Amino acid sequence: MTAIANSPQFPLLQALDARRSVPARQLGEPGPSADELQRMLASAVRVPDHGKRVPFRFLSIAGHARDALGEAVAARGLELHPDAGDAAVAKDRARFSHAPLVVVVVAVLDPADAAIPEQERLLSAGCACFALLQAAQGLGFGATWLTGWPAYDSAILALLGLGADERIVGFVHIGTPRIEAPERDRPDPAGLLREWTPSA
Repeated sequence: MTAIANSPQFPLLQALDARRSVPARQLGEPGPSADELQRMLASAVRVPDHGKRVPFRFLSIAGHARDALGEAVAARGLELHPDAGDAAVAKDRARFSHAPLVVVVVAVLDPADAAIPEQERLLSAGCACFALLQAAQGLGFGATWLTGWPAYDSAILALLGLGADERIVGFVHIGTPRIEAPERDRPDPAGLLREWTPSA
């Protein structure tokens, strides 16, 4: 097992094992260029997609748009919770201002599509989030996949131009890591695996 994991014959496994989430607060400039973002997305779309539905799309939020979205989220938070403390409001205001780029991964779920279950299309969009994380790290950037309450708020979804049949799967924050993300405990796959056998 260890020999396989550490073998240079399996660079893809090494890349998968090296993935770390870098906290958004620790992602700074420079962010990816337009060409680098397109290259990341070229990898992110290579995900399982039953029926070739392409049930996802992307929004990029950079520059002053990050602060504008943060102001809107803070205002919406106060609308929902007028008694929110200053710290909560400040957190919402700065939510998108740390990393130089935030990519919103949007699940596109056509309710008229009866051939492919919605869950499969939603999972495909989730896979695009994970593939984007891997692609960002592959180009030397750090990234983290977040949601938070704005991902589920109808007013924020409308502000971002989402349709009635679309959902935010994740806000993927991308930038240059200011720290080396530490490893954390991972589950033992042997403890998660069971062999199924038919009943006699």
